[in-house]
Amino acid sequence: MFDNISIPTILVSYVALLFSLSVHEASHASAAFLLGDDTAARQGRMSLNPVAHMDPLGTVVFPLLGLIFGGFFIGWAKPVPFDPVNFTRKIRIKTGGAIVSAAGPASNIVLSFIFLAVMCLSIRASVPGTVDRWLLLQAAFRGPETLIQLGLPMSQVLLLGLGGALVYMNVLLAAFNLLPLGPLDGAGVLRGVLPDRWLPRYDHLRYHPYTMPVLFLLMLTGVIGFFLTPVRALLSWSLNPVARLILGA
Repeated sequence: MFDNISIPTILVSYVALLFSLSVHEASHASAAFLLGDDTAARQGRMSLNPVAHMDPLGTVVFPLLGLIFGGFFIGWAKPVPFDPVNFTRKIRIKTGGAIVSAAGPASNIVLSFIFLAVMCLSIRASVPGTVDRWLLLQAAFRGPETLIQLGLPMSQVLLLGLGGALVYMNVLLAAFNLLPLGPLDGAGVLRGVLPDRWLPRYDHLRYHPYTMPVLFLLMLTGVIGFFLTPVRALLSWSLNPVARLILGA
């Protein structure tokens, strides 16, 4: 059962998940604070410390089981609380809620570009040929084991392996949270653009007692990966020009 487990890949992926989730949740809290609500800030949720955001099931059990058994590797943190009543009156309450919801996925998209740029600059500084640069970048996304097989020094294995995991994890988290389902951020963004007369029915469906069990079942069975594919592909496609520009490929 455990023959295909790669300890370096598990460790690197989990570190990438913890950091990415922390930035994601801190961005929600920061957006709410900038709009005038300090609820999350008073609870210490503007921090990048993973402990402040960890959910025992979503941040520990579920992602590790996904890694070990080769299932859907994703996780979640504790929801960031905010009180839209405290938002500045310069914007509508539902618009403020949509901004707070969008802040998390937006932070993950920004991080994916930042870490990709760092990786590409590192590769360009150490590899002379453009073809070799591109191949090394692809190897970084396949994990530390692939980089070790290439005979790279451990410092470069760690840098590129973690960089590849951070880019992949942030793209995955952005795509996952942009889905307009239940408690996911995409549902909050969608709520901000729906007509007011639709909101009571929409909120009823969004927070229905069966929403979370159904979402959890879709994650466990891998069905949700089907819905993620086009969003993740679009985000990955947008990263390619940046990588080719920096690598000179």
